[in-house]
Amino acid sequence: MGQSDKLAEYRRKRDFHLTSEPSGKEKIDGRKKNQFVIQKHDASNLHYDLRLQVDDVFASWAVPKGPSLDPDDRQLAIRTEDHPLQYGNFEGVIEEGNYGAGTVMIWDRGSFTNLRAQKEEDGSSLKQSLKDGKVEVWLEGEKLEGGYVLIRTDQGEDEQWLLKKLKDEKADGRRKPVNSQPRSVESGRTLQEIKAEANA
Repeated sequence: MGQSDKLAEYRRKRDFHLTSEPSGKEKIDGRKKNQFVIQKHDASNLHYDLRLQVDDVFASWAVPKGPSLDPDDRQLAIRTEDHPLQYGNFEGVIEEGNYGAGTVMIWDRGSFTNLRAQKEEDGSSLKQSLKDGKVEVWLEGEKLEGGYVLIRTDQGEDEQWLLKKLKDEKADGRRKPVNSQPRSVESGRTLQEIKAEANA
């Protein structure tokens, strides 16, 4: 399946004459592998979009409460359409009347390791992990570090997963990065500042 096929749903939902989001046709550094980005998205409901690079697209989930460092937390994660890798650089305002209208911030980003691929008794690729409904990754971000697992719980129209922090040396139930670190890792701005500058 080519990139255009993987992004068919993404492109169907958007009119790129009206939205400033990337179409996925722009040039990008293809040498980067295993990128992740978490975008804080103030749409109809405030949520965090977790994106993991799978070959030439981002597999994506909407996480209403945002990621946690507490292994006892189980966060709902709703699978959304694949996004182009260019989306990892998108920060700004999606104009009213467009799908997902609202302010988007690059809240965290970095690289990840597929933990299942490293297990001798497993060895699953990220593609296979998505099919299996169990993704295990180690994040090396600017705000988040450590192991996380995504487990599919419902394959309905809105495919539901759970996002959970693994018990490792990076786990910390006392630290709440969604509250204590509200600014963009790209620009240092808050959501309000991004919106105000777009409307200036």
